[in-house]
Amino acid sequence: MPGDQNFYSANSYWASNLTGAVINGSVPIWRLDDMATRIMASFYKVGLDKDRVEVNLDSWSTDVYGYRHYFAQEGYGLINGNVDVRGNHATLIREIAAKGTVILKNIGKALPLQKPKQIAVFGSDATDNPRGPNGCPDRACADGTVAMGWGSGTANFPYLISPLSALQNKAIADGTVIQWVVDDYATGHMKQTATQATVCLVFVKAQAGEGFVGVDGNQGDRKNLTLWSNGEEVISTVAANCNNTIVTIHSPGPVTLEEWIEHPNITAVLYAGLPGQESGNSIVDVLYGLVEPGRLPFTIAKNAKDYGVSLMYEPDNTYAPQQNLSGLLIDHRYFDKHNIEPRFEFGFGLSYTTWKYHKIVVRKTNAGPYVPSNGRTPAAKTTKVTESAESLLFPAGFTKVRFYNYPWLNSTSDVKKDGENGPSDAYDPNGTATRPAGGAPGGNPGLYDILYEVNVTLSNTGKRNGEEVVQLYISQGESDDPVRVLRGFRRVSVNAGKSTTVTFTITRRDISRWDTTTQNWVVSPAEKMVFVGRSSRDLPLVAKLNGEKKSVGYSKNKPGRQGHGMKTFM
Repeated sequence: MPGDQNFYSANSYWASNLTGAVINGSVPIWRLDDMATRIMASFYKVGLDKDRVEVNLDSWSTDVYGYRHYFAQEGYGLINGNVDVRGNHATLIREIAAKGTVILKNIGKALPLQKPKQIAVFGSDATDNPRGPNGCPDRACADGTVAMGWGSGTANFPYLISPLSALQNKAIADGTVIQWVVDDYATGHMKQTATQATVCLVFVKAQAGEGFVGVDGNQGDRKNLTLWSNGEEVISTVAANCNNTIVTIHSPGPVTLEEWIEHPNITAVLYAGLPGQESGNSIVDVLYGLVEPGRLPFTIAKNAKDYGVSLMYEPDNTYAPQQNLSGLLIDHRYFDKHNIEPRFEFGFGLSYTTWKYHKIVVRKTNAGPYVPSNGRTPAAKTTKVTESAESLLFPAGFTKVRFYNYPWLNSTSDVKKDGENGPSDAYDPNGTATRPAGGAPGGNPGLYDILYEVNVTLSNTGKRNGEEVVQLYISQGESDDPVRVLRGFRRVSVNAGKSTTVTFTITRRDISRWDTTTQNWVVSPAEKMVFVGRSSRDLPLVAKLNGEKKSVGYSKNKPGRQGHGMKTFM
């Protein structure tokens, strides 16, 4: 919606206003050229000048025929060609969803499942929305399983495989008996069904989306971190009646777990995010050990207050929208800085095999010094405007579409120069001084010089092949720096009983900090350390960035954390 002054109107800061501003000199033509180049570059980048496809999709309607100009109610014809552009999307999203699922707890080898005799499935998050996968406008509801957030950026599901339907298919193939209760408030039926099962699979959820619509009092952002749809009671009811209860959470972010996470009958917990159309198949892939799970992209706290900065629950027009800024201390950085013990740290996730980290080697490269950019940018091209205001009026006989914006002038009075259109130097066509941190797209090229190469040895000490997510963190050493920051990760496959070398590179940008005084990136004189391990708080390998090896690792994991499949080296 570029240049709109307000929604659903033809009032724009650009269109004829921009034409008038160029004619009267308020906006130099070189600036107009730059604006047009930025828009048209993508047009040529994707080859639409050579192979242009007619518009065949209307995001405002699912009808095949309708008005091309919806708000004007004009141009009736074909608006949706229903072109299938998915390709191998189903295979890809199934893999992404499975590898993005995180096992948080796994006691007594509850997972992976091995053809259990009888499964019971609980919770509305396991099943289909009664109105279909696209039954709620903009996906703004939490009826049935949650696989996508809501808002204007959503899309229609081509289909949605629910966990229950995928589990039914797997049960049929394995000869497993399967029952279910998907009414979140039918606790009596849950008790009866749970006592019969050898494995109880509970699916719970939370949801969030864009703020133009609310769901159950949540106007976009969630108003708390609790589960939706009676989730806590569903879990406690099933766990009280089934000694092998496995909980799967679908949500857009952290939820509070403390009420039930330590229950002795809850043998496994999985966080599955918002997995998309292959939701059921992807969770079955993880539950049955067909795919190695992933790692947490955020911290799960023990208490909601541990996160520090909170939402503004009630409008407060006395102050600016946000006064309590996090700065650099986002997520695990905040927990680390304030020495807060989380329930599950950033990067955490259990594996179906066991791992050993050993032998870290840091090699310093021969990269040259950082050279700040200097000089001036090329002067802007100057082109004299030769068109008169009269020549840029709407062409005679032109038919306008209501609510649409056009570059032609409505009248010559549109070109009257505004006396308050900016300082005099806003229209300087001369080249400007190059910023020290600039010089190329992405910043000074020297920021991406590789300064160090880090090699670590990873061994799969278990009895099955597996995939490990090796994580590298850096400490920059200053008192106001975060304790550690993630600077790289690798997902690597290693066969049982085998070892591999995992390599990371560290760029100048990775160890730099922004100096607001010089407006440039600088490397502080403080000692820099590199940490490698399984999560932000399980880092057995540590070394100085001058290549000197340290023999002491770092771990804030509690001793004997249940379900953790790796020895922590201290």
